[in-house]
Amino acid sequence: MHADSQEHGVGVDSPYVDLVVEVFSLLADPTRVRIVLALRDGELSVNHLADLVEKSPTSVSQHLAKLRWGRIVRARQDGTRVYYSLVDEHARTLVTQAVYQAQHALEDVPAHHRTHATS
Repeated sequence: MHADSQEHGVGVDSPYVDLVVEVFSLLADPTRVRIVLALRDGELSVNHLADLVEKSPTSVSQHLAKLRWGRIVRARQDGTRVYYSLVDEHARTLVTQAVYQAQHALEDVPAHHRTHATS
């Protein structure tokens, strides 16, 4: 069994609660959520991310700097280009689950349930 699935340290007295709030605050921005969603399948350059999230490269770079500070994304330089990727699968899972929760708030049978029901 993977250690993460054992849920150690996730009780109400978890020493990580304050850090969890920081992660949520970092992700409490539509552009940052879109960046995480765009990076689900692998690394992308700032310009490619900017195109995908329909923001300027400067704006995306500022958001990426905050996500790097929060250790949600990492950067890799290749010549003059910088490529970003998610540090691990947890941000991907967290954002995906938040999208699923939003679907539940708006739909009787959310899209993620319809997809699984037909599989």
